[in-house]
Amino acid sequence: MEGGGALSLIVLLAVFGGIFYFLLIRPQRKKQQQHEELVKNLQSGNKIVTAGGIHGEVIKVLDDSLLVKVEDGTVIRFQQDSVVETLTEEEDEEEDEEQIDEREEEEDSS
Repeated sequence: MEGGGALSLIVLLAVFGGIFYFLLIRPQRKKQQQHEELVKNLQSGNKIVTAGGIHGEVIKVLDDSLLVKVEDGTVIRFQQDSVVETLTEEEDEEEDEEQIDEREEEEDSS
């Protein structure tokens, strides 16, 4: 009887281990690989967004960091790992339009 109880416990632990792997570990590894690919493919001229929400254009890719030009022309150095997204031209234009609309609304309300 006790041998059957131990076997069912082992099977139950294996099932929970499999669920844990497929719901948590595997998606996290996939996300990490996608981020590594994103960082590896960074080039001058890419429009990026950092983990802190700063938007800019990559000026130069260094060994482990980037020189990024932000809207007012300031150049800031970031770790490559802080980049969370690259923007396409269409996305960048949409964001510019949204910022213009927000500024116009602020000016109208003043």
